[in-house]
Amino acid sequence: MPKPSHREKLLQVGLQVVHERGFRGASVRDIVQAAGVPQGSFTNHFASKEAFGLEVVERYAAQAEAAMRQTLRNEHLPPLQRLRAFIERSKTGFAGDAPHNGCLLGNFSAEANDCGEPLRDRVVTALAAMQDALAFCLRAGVAAGELAPSTDCDETAGFILAALQGATLLAKAQRSPRPLERLEHVLFGRVLEPAAPVR
Repeated sequence: MPKPSHREKLLQVGLQVVHERGFRGASVRDIVQAAGVPQGSFTNHFASKEAFGLEVVERYAAQAEAAMRQTLRNEHLPPLQRLRAFIERSKTGFAGDAPHNGCLLGNFSAEANDCGEPLRDRVVTALAAMQDALAFCLRAGVAAGELAPSTDCDETAGFILAALQGATLLAKAQRSPRPLERLEHVLFGRVLEPAAPVR
């Protein structure tokens, strides 16, 4: 099996370092040391730390898209089950003694003003894709008779995204899945209006 290139290693390891320490908190030196490559490799492959950050976000966004295809956009599952599965995935990062790094997109959002416009725009685009997938799932829930026809799927999707990102940041700060559990409980128990039973 061929050895991964320094570029690939920097992106792979750098994503983990940035996820753990934040974009501003992770220096280029931290990234090259963690990757075990010479510092010159970084400047050979990336024009700047911001250019590197953009590729890290691109990679994480691709992982998020894959997760959404398996959950929110998975038409083999009932819609509300898809939504639960998506939220459950958010909770798994807060189990046991694992590092509590939260959502990389949410972490970048918290640093958005210091990241440069291209990076901020890419984060916003990735979060918009998540909101679109949530709205798609909710519309499927209405069509399947799981949610009330009056559900405003776009507004509700925006609310869920904001609540999920906020709960994830709280869970990260508290090192506990409790904020995400509370979100799930309130969302399914009080926010999402079920369709009226057929008489």
